[in-house]
Amino acid sequence: MSEEQTGHEDFEMDALNRVRAYHHRTKHGFGRYAASPGFMDWETQPDPFRRFDGAQQFPLPLAADSLAVLYADLFTPEGISASPLDKTGVGILLELSFGLAAWKQYGNDRWALRCNPSSGNLHPTEAYLIASGVPGLEDGGYHYASIDHALEQRCQFEPPFHGLLVGLSSIHWREAWKYGERAFRYCQHDIGHGLGALRYAAAVLGWRLRLLDSWGDGDIAALLGLDRQADFAGAEIEAPDVLCLIETGVDGDGEPDIDALLNAASAGIWTGKANTLSQVHHSNWPVIDEVCAAAHKPRTINPTPLGNAVDTHLRPHPNPPPPRESFLGGRTISINSTPLPALSPTLCELTAAELIKQRRSAQAFDGVTAIPAKTLCRILDATLPRTNMPPLDLWNRSPKVHLVLFIHRVVGLPPGVYLFCRSAEAEPVLKAKLKESFKWESCDGIPNHLRLYRLLRADARQAATTLSCQQAIAGDSAFSLGMLTEFEAGLAEGPWGYRRLFWECGLIGQALYLEAEAAGVRGTGIGCFFDDPVHELLGLGGTAFQSLYHFTVGGPVVDNRLENLPGYWHLERLQSSQHQRAT
Repeated sequence: MSEEQTGHEDFEMDALNRVRAYHHRTKHGFGRYAASPGFMDWETQPDPFRRFDGAQQFPLPLAADSLAVLYADLFTPEGISASPLDKTGVGILLELSFGLAAWKQYGNDRWALRCNPSSGNLHPTEAYLIASGVPGLEDGGYHYASIDHALEQRCQFEPPFHGLLVGLSSIHWREAWKYGERAFRYCQHDIGHGLGALRYAAAVLGWRLRLLDSWGDGDIAALLGLDRQADFAGAEIEAPDVLCLIETGVDGDGEPDIDALLNAASAGIWTGKANTLSQVHHSNWPVIDEVCAAAHKPRTINPTPLGNAVDTHLRPHPNPPPPRESFLGGRTISINSTPLPALSPTLCELTAAELIKQRRSAQAFDGVTAIPAKTLCRILDATLPRTNMPPLDLWNRSPKVHLVLFIHRVVGLPPGVYLFCRSAEAEPVLKAKLKESFKWESCDGIPNHLRLYRLLRADARQAATTLSCQQAIAGDSAFSLGMLTEFEAGLAEGPWGYRRLFWECGLIGQALYLEAEAAGVRGTGIGCFFDDPVHELLGLGGTAFQSLYHFTVGGPVVDNRLENLPGYWHLERLQSSQHQRAT
């Protein structure tokens, strides 16, 4: 092994240690919460909308409501004709993924809700486009201004490919303002939520979404202009996260060459200065910058285990096969290729646009609503990856997230603690790691491909509430769950694998959100939970498995004091006012 290779591995091990240190430092426990401001500093609350002053703005049409595609149609995608890749299609894609779903108002206070979920409704995720040959749009790079449903042109250039790329970034300050050091976790959740929202929106249009895994964070930053320090002078920076290719089924959907695209963007004409979100930052959290640097992803060919990561300028295969191995518990195992049966039909009769726009995070549950076991099966089944079916088909990795369920009110299943294994390979490892006293009982009436096991019969409402930072929504629901991740297996890809574990959790969360709405109930993500007490309940030692996200589903309590306004009522009012002045 050369000195250069040895130095590279030493650097990666140091980065892994910093990632692990951050993870343990930001755990909540019964006697200690992760460091945070401890209060709401309303004077420095971040502006929820990023703008680039001086960038030319191109309004997009609001056309999602014109689509007759049902939510049920998304799971028989061969029946959805691909929409043209044009300005209208781009507008629908962004409207249903990162656009405004509604406004809430109480007294003089008004705040926006979006189609993509976000921790604390703080929305650290920003969306960018690279468009080439899209009718109605000039070639170049754009930032999506959700408040205006418009594109801000950041760079005029001619990309050396034909099609559409979507890039996502995170403004860590938006979350850190409220949540302190744990905010980096929540930003990664929201990238997963955003990917899920984008995949569902693409499905409505008959399109698909492909993660461009080979791109490094530095590549994404250069393409989106996030590394242009002068453009962010005095403003909060954005961390590059992920780049995706929109696939419409035409010949121009091929993955672009990285270097050729970066060279073209570098030679382009850049405009726009980022707005400042908070004039003053009373609290700074340097550990977030440290873990962000440690979890930086270099350019790679394909996801590989630690020690085999390859920095390269080679163009990857345009259609890389899904990985055929999983690094579980420190050993390599093959992935079961047995196809899953068809997803059971949903009873939801809403259009996809209606359902996506009505998605909300429940603030409280009624403590009485129950769901049938059949509904729970559909919800769990929707979290499994199937070919050409949103949202998990975009995730080209073996499942590394499994669900520990606290079942309270599911007709046909007794209350207790259950485990849903999302891969057959994880099952024996989990059996070896979890408490020996767990029963691992099969559940009557549950389809065989759903590896749902009852570990313990008990009233788990108080346990669920306590473990979720004493939040009643975990016990007042029909069921709640913790997302148990193959932590060390995720880090085997590299330090950046830490972020991707959260992304997978967020993807699953988005599926849970929409499936709950489709079932006539409601879900909400829970980022505040007691990390190690969850592991202790399960009998887990070490870090092979770690809980990274909680979620709960039940009958919502609706606050009727709040006034509801359409997502873009302010644009409609402005257009009406302009029309009146013109006449």
